[in-house]
Amino acid sequence: MPELPEVETVRRGLADRLQSFVIADVEVCRSRAIASPGGEAEFRDALRGAEVGTWSRRGKYLMAELLPGRGTWGVHLRMTGQFQWHPQPSEPCTHTRVRIWNEQDEELRFVDMRSFGEMWWIPEGQELDTVMTGLKQLGPEPFTESFTAPYLKRRLKGSTRSIKSALLDQSLVAGVGNIYADESLFAAGIRPHTPAGQLSLKQLEKLRTCLVEVLQASIGAGGTTFSDFRDLEGVNGNYGGQAWVYRRNGKPCRICGTILLRDKLSGRSTHWCPNCQS
Repeated sequence: MPELPEVETVRRGLADRLQSFVIADVEVCRSRAIASPGGEAEFRDALRGAEVGTWSRRGKYLMAELLPGRGTWGVHLRMTGQFQWHPQPSEPCTHTRVRIWNEQDEELRFVDMRSFGEMWWIPEGQELDTVMTGLKQLGPEPFTESFTAPYLKRRLKGSTRSIKSALLDQSLVAGVGNIYADESLFAAGIRPHTPAGQLSLKQLEKLRTCLVEVLQASIGAGGTTFSDFRDLEGVNGNYGGQAWVYRRNGKPCRICGTILLRDKLSGRSTHWCPNCQS
């Protein structure tokens, strides 16, 4: 599943490509892709004739302002959703879920092999989280002032679940997934199996700093090359080649040379160095 850096990369690509993009027509190829009340018919009617304004991101959710005063278009890529830009007419693949054209017949296409991705239309003046209900469950963004070591200490007090599992909890911190949880724990020198409530304030401060740095590095690299992620132009991200532990099990640690391990924690693959993360 795309994580915060991949979703932020998509947001920036959409913001650049869709400047002054007026929606001339919409085709919903798979009804289940539209999750808002009113279904595909209301979604099509709401988007047609609207100009796409500012794009924003909250966790792994994307939102676009629709002008003038036409509400908000929301998106969640889920596991395999991706946007494609087609400046010339072309035949859609079998995994195409939503097609959107402007007046110049340029097409923004939403392709989703697993079909878990969702879109919403939220009317003007209505709170986004009343329609995109997953927004209610999100914790602070990693880059905000509210995401601090004392906040983590307070939220994790007494917790016996592993710190790896805790980082995947979107109510604790928004946007973090398997890749960047593994990478930030390695950078912080923290064993992923450690009960979250046992970490000291100093360790949590180190983890917070490392998480922010890892996410910023990946955003700068356009996301990761792992899984099916592509940006708007169909290009892989470049962070995967920089990964320290993720999917490097059986290979030597780039710091100490110890063979990296892979375990299962809460059903998720976890990659770590038994020497650097003690």
